[in-house]
Amino acid sequence: MKYILSLCAFIFLFSCTTQKTDSKYTTIEYQAGACFGSCPIFTMTIKPDRTAILEAEHFNFDKDFSKGEFSKPREGTFRAVIKEGDYNKLVSLLNGLDIKNLKDKYGTRNITDLSTSYLRINFTDGTSKNVEDYGKRGSEKLREVYMFIEDLRHNQQWAKVK
Repeated sequence: MKYILSLCAFIFLFSCTTQKTDSKYTTIEYQAGACFGSCPIFTMTIKPDRTAILEAEHFNFDKDFSKGEFSKPREGTFRAVIKEGDYNKLVSLLNGLDIKNLKDKYGTRNITDLSTSYLRINFTDGTSKNVEDYGKRGSEKLREVYMFIEDLRHNQQWAKVK
């Protein structure tokens, strides 16, 4: 009986601990630039402990477009802890990209009203990769990463810090 209780206690203790994701990324940063419209303008930085900072400039939370939006103050700085499942999904999407072998630049500037995205990844081995994508059309897998990160603005618990 003593052994059974010990075994139950052991199982209970280990089932309650959160799993740590072994990420090969020290920083994941995504920046969405302006366009000639209501494209969201923001920078999001995510650390391996799942803490995130959102520097929201314009068009991140309000669905109504107004040309006067740019005369308003920036929306603010927000902090969140990314849900574990969402962080794991992001890492999985990034792992599927073969990031180090992506081109540094995507898109042509033949159309002048598109947003530019910047994906900056720092790795645990000390290297980094920066991808600039005018029009956010680099590849299907890149678009999936962009959409996933952009959705994090709406499906996490952001708290305004500034």
